[in-house]
Amino acid sequence: MIVGLFNDWVVVVLMMIGLYIVIAHGNLVKKLIGLSIFQTSVFIFYISMAKVDGGTAPILADGVTQYSNPLPHVLILTAIVVGIATTALGLSLVVRIKEAYSSIEEENIQKQDNKALKQSAMEQQA
Repeated sequence: MIVGLFNDWVVVVLMMIGLYIVIAHGNLVKKLIGLSIFQTSVFIFYISMAKVDGGTAPILADGVTQYSNPLPHVLILTAIVVGIATTALGLSLVVRIKEAYSSIEEENIQKQDNKALKQSAMEQQA
């Protein structure tokens, strides 16, 4: 019973690890890594659900009555490409944030933003 649900357990564990990293860490690079882990668990979930017991490749052959649907696998390939692109975009934004704030820690960035907002509010009052 548990062996049959191995993929489901892997998906749940990876999702929880990814979610924990996103919530618990203030470092922006670590958050991107957590999102990538979470995304990987979704890929594993879709591929696991697409598996058909006894199914073969969708090539017409004599005596074969059950075929696996290739669509989920194709969609996951597309999702992997989009995931890599969004991770690259996220990393480029982290580099830009590092240049602007000299930090990639959330707390430091928020403190600098709050300080700038207070300063601009004081300038507007004057």
